[in-house]
Amino acid sequence: MQHSASLPALVGQSPEFLLALDQISQAAGLDRPLLIIGERGTGKELMAARAHFLSPRWSGNYVVVNCASLSETLLESELFGHEAGAFTGASAQHKGRFERADGGTLFLDEIASASLRVQEKILRVVEYGEFERLGGHETIRCDVRLLGATNLDLQEEVRRGAFRADLLDRLAFEVVTLPPLRARWEDIPILAQHFATQMVRELGEERFGGFSMDAMQILMKYHWPGNVRELKSVVERNVHRAKARLVEGVVAVDEIQLDPFASPWRPKPASISAPERKSSLALEALPEPKSEQSFADQVSRFERILLRRALSDHHQHTGKAAKSLHLTYDQMRHYVGKHKLVPKKASRAD
Repeated sequence: MQHSASLPALVGQSPEFLLALDQISQAAGLDRPLLIIGERGTGKELMAARAHFLSPRWSGNYVVVNCASLSETLLESELFGHEAGAFTGASAQHKGRFERADGGTLFLDEIASASLRVQEKILRVVEYGEFERLGGHETIRCDVRLLGATNLDLQEEVRRGAFRADLLDRLAFEVVTLPPLRARWEDIPILAQHFATQMVRELGEERFGGFSMDAMQILMKYHWPGNVRELKSVVERNVHRAKARLVEGVVAVDEIQLDPFASPWRPKPASISAPERKSSLALEALPEPKSEQSFADQVSRFERILLRRALSDHHQHTGKAAKSLHLTYDQMRHYVGKHKLVPKKASRAD
């Protein structure tokens, strides 16, 4: 896949997200391999594209290959090309992705899926800038910057003998680890708003009216195993369903259904059921948008509401409140201090 030159939009303001963004931006200008590690749905391809479009190679080709989607033979042919007659069905010469990326960047997504034989050929290109097409004898030279991504622990893969240590050494010139969504929970309202607004525009409606407090609390308490990709899907689906309750061109989401397979005759799995509504703190509505109030100020107001509710639900027990929000104790203390909240009992919960 070859991409046009445009810098992808990345949304977030959490310290963990901004650190990864800063690492990518700093590594972009250095013409060396870059390895991006992260769970599925954390935005590895978006970060790789950013590394390309912020690099001196931004005007060159940006070529993407998903190594997990191709068999060993097909992947080898896609990467290095083949000559006519190289194998059954090879009726004409085919230029591979390395040739097409010459002068630009090649991004190998799910690089851990490549076989050891293909890894060896990739290493040769990284070290010497040359390769041969399948069935050919001509040495082809290319100038390509290589980016790799995986959701696996490559050091463990090396110990298992499933990944070449020498290739890892070359790829790991710079390694950026992307945080999962559960580690950057303060980005959830921002991302949800972003995806909802995009979906409302796609539906041809006038404006997104926001999430109810209960709807946003469900989004904030869910573990998000599919990370940002799953959040995008959940938000878009619920905005689409909310369109049926459209009021004067404004789409608002009052409730959230996390499970797309849920039905009246199937019980909801306990892991994604809505949180219990046992708070002694009165429900506070999301603040109405005001022209003089920035989006960051509105998000800050929502953070305070969530923190106060969690502390109230757990009788001011900081540790238990942190667990309910999927925060570490130290993260909870940071936000309690940020918003000048004073819990009556600040203890490290079991």
